[in-house]
Amino acid sequence: MLELIQARGYSGTGLTTVVEHAGAPKGSLYFHFPEGKEALGEQAVELAAEQFRTLVTGTAAEAAGPGDVLRRVVDVLTGLLTGSDYRLGCPVSVVTLEMGADSERLRAACAAAFESWIGPVTDLLVGRGHPRTAARALATTVVSSLEGAVIVSRARRDVAPLRDAAQVLGPLLDQPPSGAGASGGAA
Repeated sequence: MLELIQARGYSGTGLTTVVEHAGAPKGSLYFHFPEGKEALGEQAVELAAEQFRTLVTGTAAEAAGPGDVLRRVVDVLTGLLTGSDYRLGCPVSVVTLEMGADSERLRAACAAAFESWIGPVTDLLVGRGHPRTAARALATTVVSSLEGAVIVSRARRDVAPLRDAAQVLGPLLDQPPSGAGASGGAA
């Protein structure tokens, strides 16, 4: 379901297509997801969230600093886009845009997914001495910028927007914190 949402969107992915794509009997879908497509979509969003969170945290363990983490994550995202001929994007943004106003269950899953990405970036910045409030604002900006850059890259069929985001935000992430208490939050 995750790959289908990335390529076709949530609304464009029917349960029959999911079953055919998985090569599974239709009955198994209803056995594992008795609540239907919405439950399956929620699970796909949770899987996407975990994959990206793992990418960020795993990269942070090896990177020289926050800007390097961003550049490495952008490298993975550009590989995903170019490797799929710009067909695959972020399933969380797709579900948010398509279903966020219609399904509280899916909206909440998407909000939790974004938070699971903002949290580790916040923690990375706090670990580098940034006050928590300022770190969270910067982390939210980074995640939001990457999401937008993926969308613009798909529309243009060009990864330049992602590269531009890394080029602009990377040095900002690597700047030492200014005035530990200036942003109104304790670490």
